Amino acid sequence: MSSVSQRPWLVAVILVALWACVYGPGLFHPPLMDDADASHADAGREILTRSDWVTLHENGIRYLEKAPLPYWGMAVGFKLFGVSAWSARLSLHLSVLVLAWFLYFFGRRFLNDRAGFWAAVLFIATIGPYLFTRLLIPDVTVGLFIAFALYFFFEGWQTGKPSLLSCWAIAAAIGLNVLTKGLIGIVFPCAIMFVFLLLVRDLRHILKMHLFSSIVVLLVVAAPWHILAALRNPPQGQAKGFLWFYFVNEQFLRYLGKRYPVDYGTVPIVLFYGLLLVWFLPWSAFFPQALAQIRLRLPRIAGIRNSAEAVLLLMFCWFAVVLLFFSFSTRQEYYLAPALPAFAIVLGFWLAREENSPIGSAIARSGRVSSTVLLVIGLLIAALTGTFAAISHRPPEGVELVDLLARHPADYVLSLGHFLDLTGDAMGLFRGPLAGTAIAFFFGTGLNWLFRRRGKITAANWALVAMLVLFIECAHIAMGVFYPVLGSQPLAAAIQRGLQPGEQIICDGEYAKASSVNFYTGQQMLIYNGRINGLWFGSLFPDSPPIFIGDSQLAQLWSGPARVYFVTGKDTRKDQLQQLGPVYTLAKSSGKFVLTNRQP
Repeated sequence: MSSVSQRPWLVAVILVALWACVYGPGLFHPPLMDDADASHADAGREILTRSDWVTLHENGIRYLEKAPLPYWGMAVGFKLFGVSAWSARLSLHLSVLVLAWFLYFFGRRFLNDRAGFWAAVLFIATIGPYLFTRLLIPDVTVGLFIAFALYFFFEGWQTGKPSLLSCWAIAAAIGLNVLTKGLIGIVFPCAIMFVFLLLVRDLRHILKMHLFSSIVVLLVVAAPWHILAALRNPPQGQAKGFLWFYFVNEQFLRYLGKRYPVDYGTVPIVLFYGLLLVWFLPWSAFFPQALAQIRLRLPRIAGIRNSAEAVLLLMFCWFAVVLLFFSFSTRQEYYLAPALPAFAIVLGFWLAREENSPIGSAIARSGRVSSTVLLVIGLLIAALTGTFAAISHRPPEGVELVDLLARHPADYVLSLGHFLDLTGDAMGLFRGPLAGTAIAFFFGTGLNWLFRRRGKITAANWALVAMLVLFIECAHIAMGVFYPVLGSQPLAAAIQRGLQPGEQIICDGEYAKASSVNFYTGQQMLIYNGRINGLWFGSLFPDSPPIFIGDSQLAQLWSGPARVYFVTGKDTRKDQLQQLGPVYTLAKSSGKFVLTNRQP
């Protein structure tokens, strides 16, 4: 097996096949969800419809919150393959594959072939990166550009005299990261490099990094879009302009938890750290051994720059900077994503060491201890999910998932908040995924334990990979079952079947509640009493289209000559609209309705 990792073309085949198994199905299904998913895709589409690659728009309103590179990627996907959910997701999912491939080369260059191979494999076959790419958010891509920057940084530090081209490559990677996620694109890589040089007592290396010309390269990459965005979106009327909103409100004030409007929650710090064990399941069972390899101070001996200890210290600085940065700010679950590649390399190096250790060695014994712990956890998960699959029953005909959920609206500001609504009664709709999860964890952790007891480490690792592939497929199926609660594509399909020119679609409340209707119909929506959050700032510009309506405009439209489609999640709206005229229910899906003023 070691010969496999020495052949990059064969590693590429394995990684592509594994990526296709894990990420391929999620490209096409389920449809885009409401909120960030579909609204971000709409921003990518409007780049093409407006031929404007500078000022982002959502539903026809200026959208100045985010850096542009992820939306440019979506726009390219739409241009090449047409507007669809899979072409919206393509660039993000490909970034996972590119990052895994780069982790292989990172490990191969600075550690050994097997370390790079396992780092790449487990990065694809683990829960966190998969989960953090279910929505169109770029945090995994941030990790990709950090990896690029640190590769060239470490290469230059090893030689003691970094080349001009390597320093420019660092600057270019940082510039692309700024275009991906804003100022943290500078903060993360620069802080990681600084902390590393501080720990190795070599801050003078900074002076060797061609700072002046590197800063010029960084500005050449990152500055043009910011300058153009500022020029095209100056302060106008009530709008303070791009520079204030993008830098002050969306980055500094958001970090301090004082951003306006507040449309996000924060994960408790203990949970934020603890979730690392979940995001890296099952490989987090080997965290103690992997982290124990790290030495915070390197001895001043010849050859230390080319040692594994130096690489592992750099990886420690990588994930420590990200974790500490968000320890003092508002936090979402996916904010850990930029740190995951560092954990993958540290784990990959330990797995490679375990492969080459005799069966009676301390490393092999510690691996067997972790496999036993993982077996206990796997059997508990298998017992729990298997029991739910066995005792749960499908609900009666006509009962939807939304009818079986315990609603916790206060938790919806968290990215995974909706899944806290699941109840025992709802499990009947997930019997297949639950049974598959039970099988995956029972056999996966069991075979891993058995193989490690016999010293077959490679086979044990592949048992865990197979377990994760099966589990993620079960999770993918479960997300399809859950989709009608989180997305509105069925409502959009019902509207699109009869939509005629001149007819209006109205979203009841905030745009994010039905953004997938906008994406799948391609029709700009009117917003009823929803001038808040995502579209609030853009609506302050004088040229903002008149899409925000109140009671009087709604009454006028409802009694007018054209058909109106009213998308709502409130069943009380029908009684309210009946006071304005006839009301017909065009479609219903998981507690959401399309009401219309004309006979369907």
